[in-house]
This record gives sequence, structure tokens and C-alpha cells, in this order.
Amino acid sequence: CIEQTAKDLTIVYTPLHGTGNLPVRRVLKELGFEKVYVVPEQELPDGEFPTVSYPNPEAAEAFELALKLAKEKNADLVLATDPDADRLGVYVKDGKTDEYHCLTGNMSGSLLADYEIGQMKAVNGSLPDDGELIKTIVTTNMVDAIAKSYGIKVTECLTGFKWIGREILRMETSGKGHYLFGFEESYGCLIGTHARDKDAIVATMALCEAAAFYKSQGKTLWDAMLDMYEKYGYYKDAVIAITHKGIEGIAKIKSIMETLRNNPPKQLGDYKVLVTRDYDKDEICDLATGEKRPTGIPKSNVLYYEMEGDAWLAVRPSGTEPKIKLYYGVVGSDLEDADKKSLALGEQVKSMLDKL
Repeated sequence: CIEQTAKDLTIVYTPLHGTGNLPVRRVLKELGFEKVYVVPEQELPDGEFPTVSYPNPEAAEAFELALKLAKEKNADLVLATDPDADRLGVYVKDGKTDEYHCLTGNMSGSLLADYEIGQMKAVNGSLPDDGELIKTIVTTNMVDAIAKSYGIKVTECLTGFKWIGREILRMETSGKGHYLFGFEESYGCLIGTHARDKDAIVATMALCEAAAFYKSQGKTLWDAMLDMYEKYGYYKDAVIAITHKGIEGIAKIKSIMETLRNNPPKQLGDYKVLVTRDYDKDEICDLATGEKRPTGIPKSNVLYYEMEGDAWLAVRPSGTEPKIKLYYGVVGSDLEDADKKSLALGEQVKSMLDKL
């Protein structure tokens, strides 16, 4: 039913001077997408990355040339893969305003999870009783709402896609569990079990298929995202990285983690903390009852706070840079309310850390 809309869908794509160009073009051509325009200045591999200082699909700068071409071609969808083609960035057109909206990794991952699992159920008539959706501990809680609606389990793992691969191996070796979809907030997902890492080529294929499917219903991908908000809740997730340079910075980050670990906050901004998770201690604590239980996943220097209203905060030091990273999420009554709550919680958490 999507063959005609696939032909009509207009796609702008940039490989950001990386490896995605040929495989993306080939797979889209084989699926019947005819209106695919590659950003010419960024088409060929070039390790100097002459047109972009930071070839990362998470960065708005990486989309400057692609969005310019998208406006010329009136594109429905704007896609960018990172140089090794394992992460996918997305902008989608709003059919009502002609604006292009950026989909974060949490948004595109949720959209794909809902579409892929929904299609599995539609084609097969049902889902496996032991079906699992895998996400990292800093990925949006919208996934949990999606899984609940389909009656499947959510399994959490540490940040880094190798841990999602580890869960696939666990299912295969134990014979328990059936992998349905996995993703992380940092723009990586895996559809199928052909790999043990994120795969932007297959993600591109799936997202374009989803766009054609919704177009056949008279909707854009942005419309589909709005439908998901209406169905599952207005989830807004964000990440803040705070830099602390030098030897003093290392000590500061260590001190922040120790202070939070030894004196867990009972209130974060406007939200009461209900449950704390200390992944380094392998401990989950219910603050109301004092009950403690293990996290069930390998140890890592991450602190996580479950709050009222499905809000949450995770704090961890960066493994590669002198930064402390704050991941957090809220749920609003609508998009404007969610944005407002997210900004407020971000400022409140930064203020709290400044005082430590």
C-alpha cells in the first residue's frame, strides 16, 4: 500500500562526507524511493570534513546544507548519517506550517519503536509473549508507555550500544526473550538482530518506510509524532553536559558524585524523589518504604532518580571528557507545558549542582 507514496516522498540525505552515501542510496532505490536528493557538497568521503566542523547528526550545524536543499526541493524528510553510518539524525516537515522540526534520538527512536512493533503485530496478528524492547537507562520513558500499550516488556541496560547487543546475546543463549527493537537516546537504534551495534542504514530504510506509510494516510512524520504524544503522553527529554577542566575539575566531578551518593536528594526542583538507583552500589531504594533491591545490571558510576509524574534524572561522569552529564525527562499536559517543565527542571538541577 505504500509503493505509490514511496515514489512521491521527497527525501534529502547527507552522509556528512562519510560512508553512508552508497548503501543508503541503494537501499532506498531498491524500496522504490525515487525522489532522493543527496547534498552534493557532502556526498563524497573526505576525512577533512570541509563543509562541517562537527560531522555529528546530533548537531544542528550538520544539517545546514541539507535543510537549505530541503527547502529548494520541498522535501518531506531530511536525513543525516554520521561518518561511520551508525547514527541517524532527522528533520521532518510540518505540513501545516512548512517548518522543519528536529527529531531527537529519543523522538525518532520512539517513533520507530511504535511503527516497527505496530507493523509486526499487524502482519503477524500478535506479538511474541516474551517480546522485549531494549533501551538504555538514560533513554526516554515514552518507550515504557509504548511497550505497555503493546503488552511487551522493557529491559534496561547501561549506556553504550554494546549493552543492547549483550541483551540480544542473552536472549539467544538462554532461549528466553524475543528481541523486538532497541535504541538509545544518542541517535542509535537496531532493527533486527543482524548486528550487535546501532545501524543507521537500516534505520534510514525503516524511517523512510514509516514516512511513506503515514503519507498514505495523509499524514507527515510530524503528524505521527503528535499522534504519539496524544496517545502516550507529552514526554520531553534533555541532556546537559557541564565541563570541569583540569585536575580541579576531576576532583569537582568526583566530589559531586560522592555528595549525591552519600546524601540522595529527596526533592529535585518541583518534583519529589520517589526512588533512587545507585548503579555503582547495585542498589535501588524506595524512599517511602526504605526497601532495597539490586539493579540487576553491571555496575557503573551512574545515579538515577525516579520522581513524581514519571519525571526522572540521571547523573554520570563522561567516560571520555572532563564533563558531568545530566539526563532528565518530564511529562507535560501538552508540548508547551512539557517544554516549560523541562527547562525549569534543567535550571533547578544545574543550580543544585552549583551548590555542591
